[in-house]
Amino acid sequence: MSELRQDLVSGDWIIMAPERAKRPHDLLKKRKPRKPSPKQSCPFENLEKSGNWPPILSYPSDKKWEVAIIPNKYPALRHFPGCSVSLRHGPHDVKSGSGDHDLVITRDHNKNLGDLSRGQAVRLLTTLQKRYRMLSKDPCNVYTSTFFNWGGGAGATIYHPHYQVLTLPIIPPDVGHSLDGSRSYFQKHRKCVHCIMLDFDVKEKKRVIEKNRFAISIAPFVSRVPFETRVFPLRHRYGFERTPLREIEAVASVLQSSLRRIKKYLKDPDLNFFIHTAPLKDHRYNYYHWHIEVIPKITMFGGFELSTGVEINVVDPEQAAIILRGGR
Repeated sequence: MSELRQDLVSGDWIIMAPERAKRPHDLLKKRKPRKPSPKQSCPFENLEKSGNWPPILSYPSDKKWEVAIIPNKYPALRHFPGCSVSLRHGPHDVKSGSGDHDLVITRDHNKNLGDLSRGQAVRLLTTLQKRYRMLSKDPCNVYTSTFFNWGGGAGATIYHPHYQVLTLPIIPPDVGHSLDGSRSYFQKHRKCVHCIMLDFDVKEKKRVIEKNRFAISIAPFVSRVPFETRVFPLRHRYGFERTPLREIEAVASVLQSSLRRIKKYLKDPDLNFFIHTAPLKDHRYNYYHWHIEVIPKITMFGGFELSTGVEINVVDPEQAAIILRGGR
């Protein structure tokens, strides 16, 4: 039977309608193997030749980089001296487009985060943490969003794996809803809403995909799309960039495993993942619990979703977790 489920954080509703799909496996279409683009035409194979030099940050060194952070040559926002200026255009509020838009590049042309070695994945995340801390020193920066598009169906325009870091002078709406909902729950219950949900998931075990000492991946009870996966540090941490190394290592392990499971059991779909964390340098948001959301591109939104903001999910998260655990 279908259910309407309300997200405990945002208050948004989704419709869980597993009977609309005969079997979850029916959604997993056979896909052609990914076709790599030629290395010769890839702008990330030789950063100096393509004009993407010098990097903002690199590991272990500029010349022998394994991870490099470079400015986006086609940025959504540009860094200007001074903060974003608020303006009015008739009845509309407007801000000048000041911010930072970076790309994080890993060396291998064919390996996304799930395919890297564990050490490489950890170094990718710790290099990102360093960039967050750099960005937090600018008083004009408010929120940093890191996201990954894998495949044309997820918005990737270049085959070589790269991660985007977009820093804004505002708190984006979806993040704002998550922050507001987390604050409201904390004010009412004096507890972190995400910690409460994780405790429930661990107790029930049905939606847990993988767990180690410091991190966990789950199929959320209120999953907006089929096989949505979330990765959390188990300890309450409100800021990604403030998380200790041993916990980052644990998160990297679970995130890599989640991506490999999606590739293996869902037939390598295009996907997005992104980091939801507290705003930069702001301790007022210490009730928040940062996490990573992974969204495989299995289905697409139609008129109902676009007209109402209510998603219809045809795969129960408990069944999704079973499939992503390999049928266990």
